[in-house]
Amino acid sequence: MQSIDQVAAALEQRQYITDRGLATTIYLALKLNKPLFLEGEAGVGKTQVAKTLADILDTRLIRLQCYEGLDVNAAVYEWNYTRQMLHIRMLEATGAARPDAQKEIFGAEFLIKRPLLQAIENNLPRAPVLLIDEIDRSDEEFEAYLLELLSDWQITVPEIGTLKAAHAPVTIVTSNRTREVHDALKRRCLYFWIDYPSFEKEYRIVLTKVPAAPERLAQQVVTFVQELRRMELYKLPGVAETLDWSAALVALGEMDLSEGVVNDTLGALLKYQDDVTKVQGGIARELVERARRN
Repeated sequence: MQSIDQVAAALEQRQYITDRGLATTIYLALKLNKPLFLEGEAGVGKTQVAKTLADILDTRLIRLQCYEGLDVNAAVYEWNYTRQMLHIRMLEATGAARPDAQKEIFGAEFLIKRPLLQAIENNLPRAPVLLIDEIDRSDEEFEAYLLELLSDWQITVPEIGTLKAAHAPVTIVTSNRTREVHDALKRRCLYFWIDYPSFEKEYRIVLTKVPAAPERLAQQVVTFVQELRRMELYKLPGVAETLDWSAALVALGEMDLSEGVVNDTLGALLKYQDDVTKVQGGIARELVERARRN
């Protein structure tokens, strides 16, 4: 893609509604071959950027979902110990065991490649999109391990040596900011904060992603959600929840919001019982009235 406008147009053609700031950062990440670090609340569309880019570039999406305790065996590689043992026994049974058999069983054919190693393979037809999702859920030790990969696009396997990518993957790192990610990792990336969208943008997203939603209902839903985000809740609803709620209301055949239907369907919008209990009743009635006046 040769311009920021082309990036924005390609995203919107695939139903990802963006703004110029994000389109510019994506363009620069592609142009400079730099990882892109996307931070923001859950459900604002960070992961979807990687999925949409893979579609635009017509390439493979390799996703590493981070979690507490994630280690090299799950993220990078591990040895196929069962196959190694069978190979050793076969050598022993045939009398073919040799002093250098240890080197043989630590060859590439016994290596189980996990997402990070898959992303730097040189036999791929084109560079993949590598999504390192929710890096803030992993431990700081794993975060430090990523520094070599994001700097030099190489991974060291002690038994084999250093494996280096011929073409760096298009890399998206996301964080929900449940903890601060170290500056050393951020310095290797271009950074962009994805905030909750404006009314106009979220309204466009709902009409694009839930085309069966009547315009009046979409306006009311977005107004309700935007007002809800101003409250002190344990977990504010993201765009993903707005879309889920819109789809649920369409499935029920609703044309307008009402206090009753809001109380009955809050589970599609809010994911904690304390939040549901707080909003049901008086607050729901007030927000419905505001949404219907809009």
